[in-house]
Amino acid sequence: MAAKFDNKTRYIRIAAFIALVGNAVLAISKIITGIFVNSGAMIGDGIDSSTDVLISIITLIVVRFLSKPADIRHPWGHRKAEAIATAFLSFIIFFAGAQLIINSVSNLITGEHNVAPTTVAIIVTIISIIGKLLLAYSQHTLGKRAGSSIIQANAKNMAGDVLISVGVLIGFIITTTTGVAQADSIVAILIGAWIIKVAAGIFIETNYELMDGNKDIKSYRVIVDAVNSVEGAHNPHRARMRSISGFWDISFDINVDPNRSVLEAHAIASQVEAEIKKRLDNIYDIMIHVEPSGDNASEAYGLSEDEIRNEKAK
Repeated sequence: MAAKFDNKTRYIRIAAFIALVGNAVLAISKIITGIFVNSGAMIGDGIDSSTDVLISIITLIVVRFLSKPADIRHPWGHRKAEAIATAFLSFIIFFAGAQLIINSVSNLITGEHNVAPTTVAIIVTIISIIGKLLLAYSQHTLGKRAGSSIIQANAKNMAGDVLISVGVLIGFIITTTTGVAQADSIVAILIGAWIIKVAAGIFIETNYELMDGNKDIKSYRVIVDAVNSVEGAHNPHRARMRSISGFWDISFDINVDPNRSVLEAHAIASQVEAEIKKRLDNIYDIMIHVEPSGDNASEAYGLSEDEIRNEKAK
């Protein structure tokens, strides 16, 4: 697991540096050009790229926490830092979109319309679209290899940025062909709404890890199948699975014949653990509690085999 985690942090660093440099170049070019042609939509697009620069900086900081070993105050380690940072970034993205909408609505109300775009502005926007496509692809590829929520979230954000830049280009075309100066502000409002949508999606996705949830209930089938494949292991219940920076932390109970010795029960649990590791990658920890068959005490937490099978049938 240590080797896999070292690869994860290496991929995160590479992805963060690529995003940092690429978005810095795009942000500076779009903001300067947007100011020059007085385009709120283009400035907003540049601000969005600036938030991507901030995301990259925070990602590099987070990697340092991910690499820290467990200690007395953090016995599970520091890997939740990635989910916390991802949630924090969703708020940054949200407020960037909200501010863009507020400014654009204000321009429409006050009648401060923007001038027609220049050829330079259109060229910069086209370059931005190409650049964001390349950045989104690199983030998606590296994020998938690393199993990193923060890099995968950034990949989704940059894929949305492509649509944002396309929207800016459409706004330029409408303004140029129709002379409707308000088009830029309207496009800027739509861009702001898209930014907010992306932020909400990232937060909802990250919330599963922060709340120790699991949106894919079918993954529990691995536990059921593993238990049923081991002779002497029965009735998997109180099953809980949570993700810690892309690695699974699993705990559940099994029933064993009460006449078995402690050594035999331990051997059965070890076999179950080995079966799970054969079927599921990126295991952080597995905790198996052995109970004597016939113990039907009520359980407050986790999923039973029946609940897992019923979910399978849906």
